[in-house]
Amino acid sequence: MLLSLLTVQTFAQSSYRRVKARNGDGVETLLLRNGLNPRQYGASFKQLNRKNLTRRNGLVTGRTYLLPKRAVTRKTPARTTRSTRTARTATAAPQVVGKGPISKSVLFGPRYGAPAARYGTLRGAVYYLSSGHGGPDPGAIGKYGSYKLAEDEYAYDVTVRLARVLLEYGATVYVMVQDPNDGIRDENVLPMDYDEVQYPNLRIPLSQVQRLRQRIAQVNRLHARHKGAYQRLLALHVDSRSEGQNIDVFFYHHANSPTGERLARNIHRVFTSRYKRSQPNRPYSGNVSERSNLYEVRNSHAAAVFMELGNIRNQKDQRRFVVADNRQALANWIAEGIIADYRGKK
Repeated sequence: MLLSLLTVQTFAQSSYRRVKARNGDGVETLLLRNGLNPRQYGASFKQLNRKNLTRRNGLVTGRTYLLPKRAVTRKTPARTTRSTRTARTATAAPQVVGKGPISKSVLFGPRYGAPAARYGTLRGAVYYLSSGHGGPDPGAIGKYGSYKLAEDEYAYDVTVRLARVLLEYGATVYVMVQDPNDGIRDENVLPMDYDEVQYPNLRIPLSQVQRLRQRIAQVNRLHARHKGAYQRLLALHVDSRSEGQNIDVFFYHHANSPTGERLARNIHRVFTSRYKRSQPNRPYSGNVSERSNLYEVRNSHAAAVFMELGNIRNQKDQRRFVVADNRQALANWIAEGIIADYRGKK
């Protein structure tokens, strides 16, 4: 009888699809990546995997989890006309838009390549991703043993990783700083170079004011092109403070932008939750605040969030940057907050 029961249980478990949790994954991220709505399947996922979840219902990187079976619904086939085929085609083409020599495959590099839009979660949303500095200005510099770490290289790597995730969820994404040969890199030390260009293949000025003016002018031009769409700008930077100062991720928005503040708080909420799971004995001190004097936040026509990802001169914060899995986790967590914000849009 016991053998029969075990056989039934084993067969039941084997009928579920299995997936491994990636670094930075939460239940919601994992379900979304596998085409399941967290609101519909979240409870059944936790029930199926209750023995493999942490005390706070978190996932363990590398552990295998069972996916709930998709509910089968019967729909009456709709008649497909030429106009509906055209409409579907027009809305099902999320992309990184670029001109000149930088294509999607080049932007993400041969190791990762251009992603397919596997889910429609962010279809209709337009994002402008702006990584700090670039071209002749490497930004803040940290020392890592005998190596130098440049702000623009690490902010850029997190940015293109984030772009790739957003594309998978069906968004239209503009990467405002692009490198013609770096792509997504998994090395710890990312060598400095000065060949980045500004969308759409413009030389990046040395002057910070000219650089930001050029960048935001492009964002605002694109914003007018996508008039009426849900549009957001995310500016990703790395801070430089005293070597002994370990900081968390901070989020800034314009004082008169409730939509920018809402996006910042949605992303902050994800970071707070993830830190509680991964480092329960260390409180998360990153916060959301107003910084209306920041050029990108002040002048963007799209609601904007400016992010400081950590202190590039602090050894503890450096692990947030030099470990490729941690850079991917940053991208995943930001994307999860972005998805929550888009779902709650008014």
